Amino acid sequence: MHPLELKIPPPVVALIVAAAMWMNSISGPKLDLPFEVRLGIAVAIAVVGVTFDLLGLFAFRKARTTINPLKPQKTSALVTSGIYRFSRNPMYVGLVGLLLAWAAYLQALWPLAGPILFVFYINRFQIEPEERLLAQRFGEEYKSYKARVRRWL
Repeated sequence: MHPLELKIPPPVVALIVAAAMWMNSISGPKLDLPFEVRLGIAVAIAVVGVTFDLLGLFAFRKARTTINPLKPQKTSALVTSGIYRFSRNPMYVGLVGLLLAWAAYLQALWPLAGPILFVFYINRFQIEPEERLLAQRFGEEYKSYKARVRRWL
């Protein structure tokens, strides 16, 4: 197990990426969109992101299983209903949506790398270890679910 696996909560990773996006937006090339347009785009994307986050959270609460991403071994149920019929990781999809909304608001080109870096980091240090633990805990049921539903969308 790599030392970074399951160590930094995904929302904290997203905040670090968001800060880096802001810093990169200061000195890079900018798009020239009116404030209302970029705000409208950012809000629309953010609403979709928050919706994914909340639907994922509600599904976990309904199943009475842990939402702690640092302790996937405490998972008591495999959640496959609701938003989990479309994505195995809707809460991470939601965070990517929020980062994309932030990038739209910043209206600069360099911050667009932020969501991509977030996906790479989360895939390697969060999702892959989670999937190993879920496969051990839920066996064939998880394997079947993994074959039916995509990791992201």
